[in-house]
This record gives sequence, C-alpha cells and structure tokens, in this order.
Amino acid sequence: LNQLDLRRIRRAYIVACGTSFYAGLVGKLALERWARLPVEVAIASEFRYGDPVLDEDTAVILISQSGETADTLAGFRLAKAAGSPTIALTNVVGSSITRGTDAVLYLQVGPEIGVVATKSFTAQLVLLYLLALYLARVRGTLADAAISAIVQDIRRLPDQVEALLALDDAMAELAQAYSDRRSFFFFGRGFGYPVALEGALKLKEISYIHAEGYPAGELKHGPIAMLDPSIPVMAVATQSATYEKVISNIQEVRAREAQVIAVATEGDTEIRRHANHVIYVPATEEALSPVVNVIPLQLFAYHMAVTLGCDVDQPRNLAKSVTVE
Repeated sequence: LNQLDLRRIRRAYIVACGTSFYAGLVGKLALERWARLPVEVAIASEFRYGDPVLDEDTAVILISQSGETADTLAGFRLAKAAGSPTIALTNVVGSSITRGTDAVLYLQVGPEIGVVATKSFTAQLVLLYLLALYLARVRGTLADAAISAIVQDIRRLPDQVEALLALDDAMAELAQAYSDRRSFFFFGRGFGYPVALEGALKLKEISYIHAEGYPAGELKHGPIAMLDPSIPVMAVATQSATYEKVISNIQEVRAREAQVIAVATEGDTEIRRHANHVIYVPATEEALSPVVNVIPLQLFAYHMAVTLGCDVDQPRNLAKSVTVE
C-alpha cells in the first residue's frame, strides 16, 4: 500500500462475489464513514460485463477468499487495463489474484476446510476496517485519537466472538424449534443489512431452506406481502443510528403474525417486548457490529443443517472456489 499514492484516489469500487460481496457492502460503509471516500460495490459477474467508469483516480478493491474466482479475476483485468490502482484481499498466498495487483492484503486465517465461508468473512471484514482506517489517516479524515479508539475496539473483537460461542446450545434449541419451516426472512439496516444477507445465504447454502435478506425499510415495497405465521423473520436489531426504525419494522412484522427472532445488544430489555426470541451479542462500535452479529446467524444455520441431516462441510451443488463462469 505504501507504494500507491492513495491521496489522489477520488472514489473506489469493491468487486467480489457471494459472501465476499457482502463483506464488501460493509467495507463500503466503513470507507465512506471513516475515509469519506465514495465507494460502489459491484458483483464481479456484473462488473466484468458492464461498462464501469474506471481511471487512474479510481481504486478497485478485489475480494476473493481463494484468489481464483473467475469473475473477480476478470474484473481485475478490466481495472488493470483502465489504469486503475488495484488492491486484492485474499487468503491464498501465490493465488492468481496476487499476481499483478498493485497491493495484496492477506486474510491469514489458514485454510477454510468447509465449502461455505465463515472465518474468511470475519477476516475480510477486519481487513476492510483496517484499510478504511489507513485511508482515513492518509486522507486526514479522522484524527489519530479516533483511529486509535477504533483499533482498540477491533482488538476486543476476538474475545467477544469467543464469548459468543457459548450461544451454541441455545442456537441448537432455536434451530430445532424452527426446523419445520421452509422459508425465512432476514432484515437489517445500515451495517445490519449485509449481515442479514449473509445470514440468509448461510441458511440457504447448508440447510437448503429458502431464505431472503432485505434492507428493513424495503419490506413495505413488496416483500411484506409474503409474511404470515409460517415464515419466521430474523431481525438484526443491535444498537445503531437506525435502531428505532428497526423496532418499527419489527412491529410491522408482528402485526402480520410472523414470529421474530432478534439479534440485539446486551442490556437491551426493550427488544423483548417486540420479539418472540432474543439473541444477545456484546456491545461494540456500530461499524464493527457485523463481526459479532454474524456469529449467531452462522450457528443457527449450522444447527439447522445438522437437525435436517444435511452435510454442513460439503453442501450439494457447491464448490469452494468458483473458477469458471
């Protein structure tokens, strides 16, 4: 990164697929909040066949756990041809995406044996946070004291995540209680929205249950027509600037007699008035909340798959690395 003149960057693209794309949505919010850099997030398979406006002042951040994702590599070649500075986030040293990009940030979380992404998602989030803070320092958009405070919050995340593993039994019971359902809705706002998308994807990938993630404010624009007592809703409702809005969305869901499972911040007793089940996570800086909020959703998907007798490590029709279109 030191070899790139990041002060001249006027905007950025984040290009990725699947879980990496959802990490990119979080990265966009962090980069815009802390570095005040306009960011677009593009699905790689759309980016490569679109006509993106790229130039030497537009950074392209490419995220691929394997470093071999075909569409993301095609996006890299497009950016390179346009003269855009390129930064790769990957877990595999020497992978294709590391050869030619201007900078590489390694996840360094070791091989991910299961097909679906879990620890790599967490690592992608943390690297994107650190990149956003680095750019904030370079661009002078955050004071050193503010950056240091956020870094201290990041340092607390491992202990907070480890503590959340104590939810394992509770999530197993919850999965058992809902194992007869064939459709789920997930929703959130702000930093909670990408977590809702990732939670829905995990449930689809390993339990084969239909699940959709939405921005909570979009429910009234169509999806709410689907809700009835047979479709549970998983709401990411931790403390945030839009907390009251999320509570209002939960009330709308309950009015349709759908059951609500809420992910909430420890100490929030008010949420119990609105949700059928509450899963508590530690309080943290709002931008960092996806790291803790996703853990119970991953555990829920895991236990749902186990309850239904599905192969958690090798789900049907899926490959760890998508190397063809």
